[in-house]
Amino acid sequence: MSAAPHQGGCLCGAVRYEVAGPLRDVIACHCVQCRKTSGHHVAATAAARDAVKVSGDVQWYASSPEARRGFCPICGSNLFWDGPDPDLSIFAGTLDDPTGLKMAGHIFCAFKGDYYEITDALPQAAEDDTDLTGQVRS
Repeated sequence: MSAAPHQGGCLCGAVRYEVAGPLRDVIACHCVQCRKTSGHHVAATAAARDAVKVSGDVQWYASSPEARRGFCPICGSNLFWDGPDPDLSIFAGTLDDPTGLKMAGHIFCAFKGDYYEITDALPQAAEDDTDLTGQVRS
């Protein structure tokens, strides 16, 4: 968990955000939707929704009945995953350095692409794992 404030944004700079609270360590998601939207797996942190202030227009895509994905409508940068969890997932690569974060594990490993192996020693879950992705704690 990393202390705030953190800032980040898209590639072109049209969307910027600030997180005024703690961030969860980074979880890699290997689900099919994350792979399709990013071109590989997604590495995401999370923060309380009310701690994230966004400037600029975010385009939202309803990727399932339960979740939507936020991206920049100009450069296409994937920024957020907003689902039923109490926190907003933030794509870790969109944060400005230094983040102070570390990788904590992998989820949806049963759905990973066949072209790569997960070779680190971090915890792996076949599907979701609330022990890994649990709420951000202050």
